[in-house]
Amino acid sequence: MNTAATPNSASAAVQDTGRFRAGGVITISAAHAVHDTYTAFLSPLLPAFKTQLALTNTSAGLLTVFLQIPSLAQPFIGHAADRISLRYLVILAPAVAAVVMSLLGICPSYLLLAVLLLIAGINSAGLHSVGPVMAGYLSGRSLGRGMGFWMVGGELGRTLGPIVIVSAVGWLGLRGTPWLMLGGLAFTGLLYARLRDVPARAPGGPSVRPWREALRAMGPLLLPLAGVLLLRGFVISALTTYLPLMLSESGASLWFAGMSLTVLEAAGAVGAITGGAISDRFGRRRVLAASFLATPLLMFAFLPATGALRFPLLLLMGFTSLAVAPVIMAMMQENYPENRALANGIYMALSFGIHAAAILIYGVVSDLCGLRTAFAASAVAGLAGVPLAALLRRR
Repeated sequence: MNTAATPNSASAAVQDTGRFRAGGVITISAAHAVHDTYTAFLSPLLPAFKTQLALTNTSAGLLTVFLQIPSLAQPFIGHAADRISLRYLVILAPAVAAVVMSLLGICPSYLLLAVLLLIAGINSAGLHSVGPVMAGYLSGRSLGRGMGFWMVGGELGRTLGPIVIVSAVGWLGLRGTPWLMLGGLAFTGLLYARLRDVPARAPGGPSVRPWREALRAMGPLLLPLAGVLLLRGFVISALTTYLPLMLSESGASLWFAGMSLTVLEAAGAVGAITGGAISDRFGRRRVLAASFLATPLLMFAFLPATGALRFPLLLLMGFTSLAVAPVIMAMMQENYPENRALANGIYMALSFGIHAAAILIYGVVSDLCGLRTAFAASAVAGLAGVPLAALLRRR
């Protein structure tokens, strides 16, 4: 049977490798957006948890690690996704995230917070292993553009998440947050209708390499990539995890601290789609180097800024810092088309794992030296990423 002849065939959508399938890419990106709206509840709630449970900066930051540490399993999920379709990990992700993250507000202990965040992290690992690869297959030759759309979904979610949760806490209190799960449950129903026949891998693509052989092939790229991700991890920790704490410490309200993340992530959504599309045209390494140069300089400018001047700086920092991820994701998938999901899973595991380590290091430094000193130190680390970006060469 010729599946390409069927107009609604999911197989046809992925066999036509040159064409950008906007409908499918946008649907998958929307799943990313809804999922990340819920996982973005955590950072704005850290000041409340810190006060309620008498936490240090390090123990508050460790909550983010519980959310991210399951991402170390992504290479294994990706290896399986290169062989079988795991589309249901994408379809169910918004519902699981909605239930678990909406329950954070009624947690009576640090241990229960950690358990819920580990569950959310496992769910997130499945989505981030399979979703980008599905979007990549549907993006054809415009892989950077497709990864930009995927990242825009995440940035939109992280933009909406802080304002949703701080508004809900303001209206309903922490005890009222479970009502928020209804939106994610409803969206999973919509995703089932749209994605139940879309494969998570391309039929008729390159033969899948054994995982040992694939890892050997990826070796020359992984070492400089790990360095790039570590340096970027300090920058992203400063901007997306500890920024609300730093602003709260300087006297800002919970609402203002949460809104700063919304401004940052909104600009990041524009930066992600712009960076991915530009890298298709002008090269991945040029975009990476430009981001690593611009973001730390803007961070140094942000430290002494006050009042309304903070908002344009937040916009610029979000735009430049968050343009990096779709570029690296496109680089990994185009370099290893035989093992796209494995390559993506390795990148995501490295990214989340290294980011978790950076969060802990940042928390220790901030407890010893203060949040503003840690913020400045992360900007210095970011500048060191400029020469490392030049080592990420195309296969």
